[in-house]
Amino acid sequence: MKRFVRSTVMACAVVVATVAPGAAAHAETREAAAEQVPAPDCLHVNASWRYTFVGNDCAATYTVKVVYRNGDDVPCRVAPPGALITFPGYGTSGNEVLGVVLCDGGDGA
Repeated sequence: MKRFVRSTVMACAVVVATVAPGAAAHAETREAAAEQVPAPDCLHVNASWRYTFVGNDCAATYTVKVVYRNGDDVPCRVAPPGALITFPGYGTSGNEVLGVVLCDGGDGA
């Protein structure tokens, strides 16, 4: 019986040690996303598992990127008026698109 309890406790410790850093990373990712400048409402995002599309219905050009829950960092892309630009989707591992943010001031210059 002692062997069973000891192995159960060890297995739980391993799970907690594995999950805790991941939970902290997700919290840091959300905090980092909150610190970035959100894109204006005229930039629309449509996310799926394979692709994430950002459409620019604004009169101005913006430089934007998509923010993911797991912290995936994607390059910024220039979105001129009327453009539909493509980013990676959220995948099949439970990731999520949190939104679109402006990069380096947001303009295309």
